[in-house]
Amino acid sequence: MDDTLRQKAESMIAAMHAECSAAQPNFGVALDAMASSLFNSIERYLVRAADAPVSEDELTEFLSGIQSHDLFLAIACSQGNERAWWEFDQEHRGYMERVARHLAKTDVDARDVIDGVYVELYGTRIVDGERVSKFKTYSGRGSLRGWLRTVIWHSLVDLHRASHDEVSLDEMTENVGEGAAHASFAGPQADNEAAMLGAIEEERYRVSARKAITNALAQLEPHERLLLLYYHVDGLKLREIATLVEDVGSPLRGWFQRRPRGGGERARTHESTVMRWLEKTYASISDSFRRSLADEYGYREDEIEVCIRLAMNDLAGPDVYSQLTGA
Repeated sequence: MDDTLRQKAESMIAAMHAECSAAQPNFGVALDAMASSLFNSIERYLVRAADAPVSEDELTEFLSGIQSHDLFLAIACSQGNERAWWEFDQEHRGYMERVARHLAKTDVDARDVIDGVYVELYGTRIVDGERVSKFKTYSGRGSLRGWLRTVIWHSLVDLHRASHDEVSLDEMTENVGEGAAHASFAGPQADNEAAMLGAIEEERYRVSARKAITNALAQLEPHERLLLLYYHVDGLKLREIATLVEDVGSPLRGWFQRRPRGGGERARTHESTVMRWLEKTYASISDSFRRSLADEYGYREDEIEVCIRLAMNDLAGPDVYSQLTGA
Protein backbone atom coordinates (compact mmCIF):
# COMPACT_ATOMS: atom_id res chain seq x y z
CA MET A 1 0.00 0.00 0.00
CA ASP A 2 1.09 3.55 -0.63
CA ASP A 3 1.27 6.10 2.19
CA THR A 4 -2.19 7.54 1.49
CA LEU A 5 -3.84 4.14 1.63
CA ARG A 6 -1.92 3.17 4.76
CA GLN A 7 -3.01 6.36 6.50
CA LYS A 8 -6.61 5.57 5.55
CA ALA A 9 -6.25 2.07 7.04
CA GLU A 10 -4.65 3.44 10.22
CA SER A 11 -7.48 5.92 10.64
CA MET A 12 -10.19 3.28 10.23
CA ILE A 13 -8.42 0.82 12.53
CA ALA A 14 -8.00 3.51 15.22
CA ALA A 15 -11.75 4.21 15.06
CA MET A 16 -12.55 0.49 15.32
CA HIS A 17 -10.21 0.14 18.28
CA ALA A 18 -11.71 3.15 20.07
CA GLU A 19 -15.22 1.73 19.65
CA CYS A 20 -14.22 -1.71 20.95
CA SER A 21 -12.24 -0.25 23.85
CA ALA A 22 -15.22 1.83 24.90
CA ALA A 23 -17.41 -1.29 24.90
CA GLN A 24 -14.85 -3.51 26.68
CA PRO A 25 -12.36 -1.30 28.55
CA ASN A 26 -11.16 -4.18 30.74
CA PHE A 27 -9.83 -6.29 27.88
CA GLY A 28 -6.57 -4.35 27.75
CA VAL A 29 -6.03 -4.64 23.99
CA ALA A 30 -3.57 -2.03 22.72
CA LEU A 31 -4.10 -0.29 19.40
CA ASP A 32 -0.81 -1.73 18.11
CA ALA A 33 -2.03 -5.29 18.71
CA MET A 34 -5.25 -4.75 16.80
CA ALA A 35 -3.49 -2.85 14.02
CA SER A 36 -0.90 -5.61 13.63
CA SER A 37 -3.63 -8.23 13.27
CA LEU A 38 -5.60 -6.21 10.74
CA PHE A 39 -2.62 -5.17 8.63
CA ASN A 40 -1.66 -8.84 8.40
CA SER A 41 -5.18 -9.60 7.18
CA ILE A 42 -5.09 -6.72 4.69
CA GLU A 43 -1.81 -8.00 3.27
CA ARG A 44 -2.95 -11.61 3.12
CA TYR A 45 -6.55 -11.35 1.98
CA LEU A 46 -6.64 -8.07 0.07
CA VAL A 47 -3.24 -7.00 -1.27
CA ARG A 48 -1.94 -10.44 -2.30
CA ALA A 49 -5.30 -11.46 -3.76
CA ALA A 50 -5.63 -8.35 -5.95
CA ASP A 51 -4.57 -8.27 -9.59
CA ALA A 52 -4.13 -4.50 -9.44
CA PRO A 53 -3.19 -1.99 -6.73
CA VAL A 54 -5.80 -1.88 -3.98
CA SER A 55 -8.14 1.12 -4.15
CA GLU A 56 -9.43 3.16 -1.23
CA ASP A 57 -12.95 1.83 -1.83
CA GLU A 58 -11.70 -1.77 -1.69
CA LEU A 59 -9.84 -1.08 1.54
CA THR A 60 -12.88 0.59 3.08
CA GLU A 61 -15.13 -2.30 2.07
CA PHE A 62 -12.67 -4.83 3.49
CA LEU A 63 -12.26 -3.15 6.88
CA SER A 64 -15.99 -2.37 7.12
CA GLY A 65 -16.65 -6.10 6.87
CA ILE A 66 -14.39 -6.98 9.81
CA GLN A 67 -16.17 -8.31 12.91
CA SER A 68 -14.23 -5.89 15.07
CA HIS A 69 -15.75 -6.79 18.45
CA ASP A 70 -15.16 -10.49 17.87
CA LEU A 71 -11.57 -9.75 16.82
CA PHE A 72 -11.09 -7.55 19.89
CA LEU A 73 -12.25 -10.42 22.14
CA ALA A 74 -10.03 -12.94 20.34
CA ILE A 75 -6.93 -10.74 20.72
CA ALA A 76 -7.66 -10.19 24.41
CA CYS A 77 -8.06 -13.94 24.97
CA SER A 78 -4.83 -14.67 23.08
CA GLN A 79 -3.08 -12.30 25.49
CA GLY A 80 -4.52 -14.17 28.50
CA ASN A 81 -6.85 -11.42 29.71
CA GLU A 82 -8.99 -12.86 32.54
CA ARG A 83 -12.03 -10.70 31.82
CA ALA A 84 -11.95 -11.60 28.14
CA TRP A 85 -11.82 -15.31 28.91
CA TRP A 86 -14.77 -14.95 31.28
CA GLU A 87 -16.69 -13.17 28.53
CA PHE A 88 -15.73 -15.84 26.02
CA ASP A 89 -16.94 -18.62 28.31
CA GLN A 90 -20.24 -16.84 28.92
CA GLU A 91 -20.93 -16.03 25.28
CA HIS A 92 -19.54 -18.99 23.36
CA ARG A 93 -19.06 -22.00 25.64
CA GLY A 94 -22.62 -23.29 25.24
CA TYR A 95 -22.52 -22.81 21.48
CA MET A 96 -19.26 -24.78 21.20
CA GLU A 97 -20.73 -27.65 23.19
CA ARG A 98 -23.83 -27.77 20.98
CA VAL A 99 -21.74 -27.77 17.79
CA ALA A 100 -19.43 -30.49 19.12
CA ARG A 101 -22.35 -32.70 20.14
CA HIS A 102 -23.97 -32.18 16.76
CA LEU A 103 -20.84 -33.06 14.77
CA ALA A 104 -19.37 -35.79 16.98
CA LYS A 105 -20.51 -39.40 16.97
CA THR A 106 -20.60 -39.69 20.76
CA ASP A 107 -20.73 -37.44 23.81
CA VAL A 108 -17.26 -38.66 24.74
CA ASP A 109 -15.88 -37.45 21.41
CA ALA A 110 -17.63 -34.12 21.88
CA ARG A 111 -16.12 -33.62 25.33
CA ASP A 112 -12.66 -34.62 24.10
CA VAL A 113 -12.90 -32.14 21.24
CA ILE A 114 -13.97 -29.25 23.48
CA ASP A 115 -11.13 -30.06 25.85
CA GLY A 116 -8.62 -30.08 22.99
CA VAL A 117 -9.99 -26.90 21.44
CA TYR A 118 -9.64 -25.04 24.73
CA VAL A 119 -6.01 -26.11 24.98
CA GLU A 120 -5.42 -24.83 21.43
CA LEU A 121 -7.23 -21.57 22.11
CA TYR A 122 -5.28 -20.87 25.25
CA GLY A 123 -1.99 -22.08 23.78
CA THR A 124 0.62 -24.31 25.36
CA ARG A 125 3.54 -23.87 22.95
CA ILE A 126 6.07 -21.09 23.51
CA VAL A 127 7.76 -19.65 20.42
CA ASP A 128 10.38 -16.92 20.81
CA GLY A 129 9.23 -16.38 24.38
CA GLU A 130 5.59 -15.90 23.37
CA ARG A 131 2.69 -18.24 24.00
CA VAL A 132 1.05 -19.33 20.74
CA SER A 133 -2.74 -19.16 20.94
CA LYS A 134 -5.07 -20.49 18.25
CA PHE A 135 -6.97 -17.22 18.60
CA LYS A 136 -4.16 -15.51 16.71
CA THR A 137 -5.31 -17.21 13.51
CA TYR A 138 -8.72 -15.53 13.70
CA SER A 139 -8.79 -12.58 11.29
CA GLY A 140 -12.23 -11.11 12.01
CA ARG A 141 -13.33 -11.62 8.39
CA GLY A 142 -16.20 -13.84 9.53
CA SER A 143 -17.99 -14.25 12.83
CA LEU A 144 -16.09 -15.73 15.76
CA ARG A 145 -18.73 -18.45 16.06
CA GLY A 146 -18.27 -19.45 12.43
CA TRP A 147 -14.53 -19.66 12.99
CA LEU A 148 -15.03 -21.71 16.17
CA ARG A 149 -17.27 -24.11 14.27
CA THR A 150 -14.43 -24.66 11.77
CA VAL A 151 -11.88 -25.18 14.56
CA ILE A 152 -14.16 -27.76 16.21
CA TRP A 153 -14.64 -29.55 12.88
CA HIS A 154 -10.90 -29.78 12.27
CA SER A 155 -10.39 -31.11 15.81
CA LEU A 156 -12.98 -33.81 15.16
CA VAL A 157 -11.20 -34.77 11.93
CA ASP A 158 -7.89 -35.00 13.83
CA LEU A 159 -9.57 -37.12 16.51
CA HIS A 160 -10.91 -39.46 13.84
CA ARG A 161 -7.52 -39.76 12.16
CA ALA A 162 -5.81 -40.50 15.46
CA SER A 163 -8.08 -43.53 15.93
CA HIS A 164 -7.34 -44.94 12.46
CA ASP A 165 -3.77 -46.20 12.43
CA GLU A 166 -2.01 -42.87 11.94
CA VAL A 167 0.67 -42.92 14.62
CA SER A 168 2.36 -39.66 15.56
CA LEU A 169 5.91 -39.30 16.82
CA ASP A 170 4.54 -38.65 20.31
CA GLU A 171 2.57 -41.92 20.19
CA MET A 172 5.61 -43.74 18.87
CA THR A 173 7.69 -42.36 21.73
CA GLU A 174 5.07 -43.50 24.23
CA ASN A 175 4.83 -47.02 22.76
CA VAL A 176 8.42 -47.95 21.95
CA GLY A 177 10.42 -45.60 24.15
CA GLU A 178 12.15 -42.32 23.53
CA GLY A 179 15.47 -43.88 22.54
CA ALA A 180 13.96 -46.08 19.84
CA ALA A 181 11.63 -43.40 18.53
CA HIS A 182 14.41 -40.90 18.10
CA ALA A 183 17.08 -43.33 16.89
CA SER A 184 16.44 -42.55 13.24
CA PHE A 185 16.93 -38.85 13.92
CA ALA A 186 20.26 -39.24 15.71
CA GLY A 187 23.21 -37.37 14.27
CA PRO A 188 26.73 -38.73 13.75
CA GLN A 189 28.74 -39.65 16.81
CA ALA A 190 31.27 -37.17 18.12
CA ASP A 191 34.59 -38.08 16.54
CA ASN A 192 36.86 -35.26 17.56
CA GLU A 193 38.01 -33.55 20.73
CA ALA A 194 35.92 -30.38 20.22
CA ALA A 195 32.72 -32.36 19.80
CA MET A 196 33.54 -34.48 22.83
CA LEU A 197 34.15 -31.41 24.98
CA GLY A 198 30.87 -29.95 23.71
CA ALA A 199 29.03 -33.11 24.73
CA ILE A 200 30.58 -33.00 28.21
CA GLU A 201 29.61 -29.35 28.60
CA GLU A 202 26.08 -30.09 27.46
CA GLU A 203 25.76 -32.94 29.96
CA ARG A 204 26.89 -30.58 32.73
CA TYR A 205 24.13 -28.17 31.78
CA ARG A 206 21.62 -31.03 31.61
CA VAL A 207 22.48 -32.20 35.14
CA SER A 208 22.18 -28.64 36.45
CA ALA A 209 18.84 -28.24 34.67
CA ARG A 210 17.41 -31.41 36.20
CA LYS A 211 18.47 -30.33 39.69
CA ALA A 212 16.99 -26.88 39.13
CA ILE A 213 13.69 -28.42 37.99
CA THR A 214 13.56 -30.63 41.07
CA ASN A 215 14.22 -27.59 43.24
CA ALA A 216 11.54 -25.56 41.45
CA LEU A 217 8.93 -28.31 41.87
CA ALA A 218 9.77 -28.61 45.55
CA GLN A 219 8.96 -24.93 46.06
CA LEU A 220 5.44 -25.17 44.65
CA GLU A 221 2.40 -24.65 46.82
CA PRO A 222 0.34 -27.79 47.66
CA HIS A 223 -2.47 -26.84 45.29
CA GLU A 224 0.02 -26.25 42.46
CA ARG A 225 1.57 -29.68 42.98
CA LEU A 226 -1.86 -31.29 43.05
CA LEU A 227 -2.85 -29.57 39.81
CA LEU A 228 0.28 -30.84 38.06
CA LEU A 229 -0.30 -34.35 39.38
CA TYR A 230 -3.86 -34.35 38.09
CA TYR A 231 -2.81 -33.15 34.64
CA HIS A 232 0.59 -34.75 34.00
CA VAL A 233 0.68 -37.89 36.17
CA ASP A 234 -2.94 -38.97 36.45
CA GLY A 235 -3.58 -37.83 32.88
CA LEU A 236 -6.85 -36.08 33.68
CA LYS A 237 -8.26 -33.85 30.99
CA LEU A 238 -9.01 -30.19 31.63
CA ARG A 239 -12.76 -30.82 31.80
CA GLU A 240 -12.19 -33.64 34.33
CA ILE A 241 -10.11 -31.37 36.56
CA ALA A 242 -12.78 -28.68 36.24
CA THR A 243 -15.39 -31.21 37.37
CA LEU A 244 -13.25 -32.16 40.38
CA VAL A 245 -13.00 -28.51 41.35
CA GLU A 246 -16.81 -28.33 41.51
CA ASP A 247 -16.79 -30.93 44.31
CA VAL A 248 -17.25 -29.15 47.63
CA GLY A 249 -14.59 -31.40 49.15
CA SER A 250 -11.96 -30.67 46.52
CA PRO A 251 -8.71 -29.21 47.89
CA LEU A 252 -8.53 -27.10 44.73
CA ARG A 253 -11.99 -25.56 45.08
CA GLY A 254 -11.00 -22.59 47.23
CA TRP A 255 -8.00 -21.83 45.04
CA PHE A 256 -9.83 -21.88 41.72
CA GLN A 257 -13.19 -20.41 42.55
CA ARG A 258 -13.37 -16.88 43.82
CA ARG A 259 -16.72 -15.74 45.10
CA PRO A 260 -18.17 -13.15 42.70
CA ARG A 261 -18.24 -9.52 43.76
CA GLY A 262 -21.41 -8.70 45.58
CA GLY A 263 -21.80 -12.27 46.88
CA GLY A 264 -23.81 -14.97 45.21
CA GLU A 265 -22.91 -18.49 44.22
CA ARG A 266 -19.51 -19.45 42.89
CA ALA A 267 -19.12 -19.34 39.12
CA ARG A 268 -18.77 -22.55 37.13
CA THR A 269 -15.21 -23.68 36.45
CA HIS A 270 -14.37 -24.10 32.76
CA GLU A 271 -11.42 -25.66 30.96
CA SER A 272 -10.01 -22.23 30.23
CA THR A 273 -9.82 -21.53 33.97
CA VAL A 274 -7.84 -24.73 34.56
CA MET A 275 -5.55 -23.87 31.63
CA ARG A 276 -4.87 -20.41 33.04
CA TRP A 277 -3.95 -21.80 36.46
CA LEU A 278 -1.68 -24.36 34.83
CA GLU A 279 -0.02 -21.49 32.98
CA LYS A 280 0.53 -19.64 36.28
CA THR A 281 2.04 -22.78 37.80
CA TYR A 282 4.38 -23.19 34.84
CA ALA A 283 5.41 -19.54 35.24
CA SER A 284 6.18 -20.18 38.90
CA ILE A 285 8.35 -23.17 37.96
CA SER A 286 10.14 -21.09 35.32
CA ASP A 287 10.92 -18.28 37.78
CA SER A 288 12.27 -20.70 40.40
CA PHE A 289 14.23 -22.58 37.73
CA ARG A 290 15.96 -19.43 36.52
CA ARG A 291 16.75 -18.20 40.05
CA SER A 292 18.24 -21.55 41.01
CA LEU A 293 20.57 -21.62 38.01
CA ALA A 294 21.65 -18.03 38.55
CA ASP A 295 22.07 -18.16 42.34
CA GLU A 296 23.36 -21.69 42.93
CA TYR A 297 25.40 -22.23 39.77
CA GLY A 298 26.23 -18.66 38.80
CA TYR A 299 25.07 -19.24 35.23
CA ARG A 300 24.88 -16.39 32.77
CA GLU A 301 21.68 -15.71 30.82
CA ASP A 302 22.95 -17.52 27.72
CA GLU A 303 23.81 -20.57 29.83
CA ILE A 304 20.37 -20.48 31.44
CA GLU A 305 18.81 -20.50 27.96
CA VAL A 306 20.81 -23.64 27.14
CA CYS A 307 19.51 -25.27 30.32
CA ILE A 308 15.94 -24.29 29.42
CA ARG A 309 16.32 -25.92 26.01
CA LEU A 310 17.65 -29.11 27.56
CA ALA A 311 15.01 -29.12 30.28
CA MET A 312 12.12 -29.00 27.80
CA ASN A 313 12.62 -32.70 27.00
CA ASP A 314 12.17 -33.59 30.66
CA LEU A 315 9.14 -31.34 31.08
CA ALA A 316 7.44 -32.86 28.03
CA GLY A 317 6.75 -36.15 29.81
CA PRO A 318 5.12 -37.17 33.08
CA ASP A 319 8.25 -38.64 34.69
CA VAL A 320 9.59 -35.33 35.95
CA TYR A 321 6.26 -34.60 37.64
CA SER A 322 5.95 -38.04 39.25
CA GLN A 323 8.39 -36.95 41.95
CA LEU A 324 5.63 -34.70 43.26
CA THR A 325 3.77 -37.76 44.58
CA GLY A 326 6.20 -37.97 47.47
CA ALA A 327 6.07 -34.24 48.26
